[in-house]
Amino acid sequence: MSRSSAPAPGASHPSPRTLEGMTETPRTRETRPAASASAPQGRPAPGKIRETRTPQVRPATEGWTQQKDAEGRPLLQFASPKRGKPPVHLADLTPAERIEKVKELGLPGFRAKQLSTHYFRHYTSDPEQMTDLPADTREQLVAGMLPPLLTEVRRLETDRGDTIKFLWRLHDGALVESVLMRYPGRITLCVSSQAGCGMNCPFCATGQAGLTRNMSTAEIIEQIVRANRLIAEGGLGGKKADDHSMERVSNIVFMGMGEPLANYKRVMDAVRSMVAPQPDGLGMSARGITVSTVGLVPAIKKLADENIPVTFALSLHAPDDHLRDELIPVNSRWKVDEALDAAYEYYAKTGRRVSIEYALIKDMNDHAWRADLLAEKLNQRGRGWVHVNPIPLNPTPGSIWTASEKDVTNEFVRRLNDAGIPTTLRDTRGKEIDGACGQLVATTEDEAASAAMA
Repeated sequence: MSRSSAPAPGASHPSPRTLEGMTETPRTRETRPAASASAPQGRPAPGKIRETRTPQVRPATEGWTQQKDAEGRPLLQFASPKRGKPPVHLADLTPAERIEKVKELGLPGFRAKQLSTHYFRHYTSDPEQMTDLPADTREQLVAGMLPPLLTEVRRLETDRGDTIKFLWRLHDGALVESVLMRYPGRITLCVSSQAGCGMNCPFCATGQAGLTRNMSTAEIIEQIVRANRLIAEGGLGGKKADDHSMERVSNIVFMGMGEPLANYKRVMDAVRSMVAPQPDGLGMSARGITVSTVGLVPAIKKLADENIPVTFALSLHAPDDHLRDELIPVNSRWKVDEALDAAYEYYAKTGRRVSIEYALIKDMNDHAWRADLLAEKLNQRGRGWVHVNPIPLNPTPGSIWTASEKDVTNEFVRRLNDAGIPTTLRDTRGKEIDGACGQLVATTEDEAASAAMA
């Protein structure tokens, strides 16, 4: 996820080319070690001299203070802060557990299936619509099994109604966002898995907020159910005449707030509910679900053993440790080659092609030699296993965090394609409403709107 931080009010920023302490003398070449017959498999082969014609801008914080540990390194939060848990919801439970829960409420177990049908097929938690349930127990059953989890605070639309960003308030006041997008042939929902994020990436608005807490399985699922309800009510843009896609969410990307693999169990429980046939779950295809990570290697390996063919996406953003250590703090734990090895292992075990996400940031990570290095590292591990999605960073005027120039972007993409790496420049849908990659964050305005509803 990528997003430049907004400058502090009234702040001005010097040009990235003259920013003291944040630039390096332009390198005219980069040399690599000589080849070794004993070089370990999976490591890049020696490369050629590469020319670098633009300066190297170093990552830096603007308008906010990055959290650091006692050694001065960017703080990583893997454990969720302890807060009050949300109420247990039907979507938190397995089908067998739902039956037991209904029985605990003093009702026959078969009511669990009926309730699941209302929730996962009809996308409703309204007892008035559940006319197949006894009128005298309806309220009790819904209160016990379908407690409210998300309160809509506001909704913003762009792209003529084809893109909608939701701001949700959770039971404890935490705020999260999700983004619903209609494309030809599919409807995609970008879901949040955490309130905030603990990975502390300096170019991501969510990372700047820190981690509030992990979201529950049901809180993740509820984002999809609420989106499906809105679609069913005709609230998402106009469907084109030649669009034969289903009128429900078909694609999920875990690229909203949070690091999904840092909330592993709840995210995977949510995925299982997504792919379970209706009415036990949402009946979605696993191939339409993308799980992303900034590079939590042990969790990537665990994901490969799940036997659920989701699409896996690695948010890489730099092919060299020198830059990625600063750009993606988790690289201090697991280096570029370790993350790529784990990604390749995912492909080898599942047969599912891996996506590499790469935010293109002007003069920081968009150098042509970095495209060459990325291609070299990917090809060293084989062919046909990976696809690269460069993403133009959402520009912030006057900031060092801004989008690459068009010709630089095109050259980066060309070099990857010429090296045999399938590469597609990704659309930045929703940037006008701060709904694009890495823009999701609860602002002061959002917090005020939420407080006004309390």
